[in-house]
Amino acid sequence: MRLSFRTREMPSQRTLHLDLIVGVQDVSSGVLAMPSILAHVMALLGFHYNRSFHRDPAFLLLLALGPMIWFFMIWVFAFQPLPWHAIWSLGFLSVTLWQPLFEELLFRGIVQGHLLQSMTRQRTWIGLSISNLVTSFLFSLAHLASHSLSWSLLVFVPSLCFGFVRDRFGSVYPSIALHAFYNTGYFLLIGGVTLLNSR
Repeated sequence: MRLSFRTREMPSQRTLHLDLIVGVQDVSSGVLAMPSILAHVMALLGFHYNRSFHRDPAFLLLLALGPMIWFFMIWVFAFQPLPWHAIWSLGFLSVTLWQPLFEELLFRGIVQGHLLQSMTRQRTWIGLSISNLVTSFLFSLAHLASHSLSWSLLVFVPSLCFGFVRDRFGSVYPSIALHAFYNTGYFLLIGGVTLLNSR
C-alpha cells in the first residue's frame, strides 16, 4: 500500500464552470437560473461526494493520528474525562457536532472554496495548498476570540489536516468528519473539565 499526499485537481472547479456555462446558455437575459446558482453555491461549499474518503490511506492515517495525539496530551497534561452524564448534554453535542459542522462550512467551505476557485493556478508548499495555509491562519485567528494564544496556535496543525482533506477530495464531508472525530476524542478524554467549567 502506497500513501500519496499529493493534492489532486479539484473536481468542483470543473463541475462549477460547466454548470455556469449551461445556466447562462439557458437564460437569454444573462441572469443565472436558480439551479445554476444553487450548483455554484454547492460547488463553492464543497457539497459533493466524489469518492469514498473513508477508504483512502491518507484519510485513515489522519484519523489514526487523532488517538495518538490524545494519548500524548493525556501524558503531557492530565486525564480529565468527561463524566458520563455530560456526554448527552447540549454543550458536548455542540462542540462535537455543531461547531465542527459550522466551522468547516465557514472555513473549508466558503473561505477555502472561494480561494480555490479564485486562484487559477493553485500553488503548494510542502504538499499544502496556499488556500489551505491562508484558511488555517484565519481559522487560528478566529480561535483567539475564545481561547488563549497558545491554544490558537495549536489549532493551526489540525486545521491544516482539515484543509488537506478538503483539497484532496474537493469536498467538505471529509473535513467535517475528521473535525468532529478530533473534537469528540479531545473532549471525552482531556477537555471534559473545561467543557463543564464553561457552563
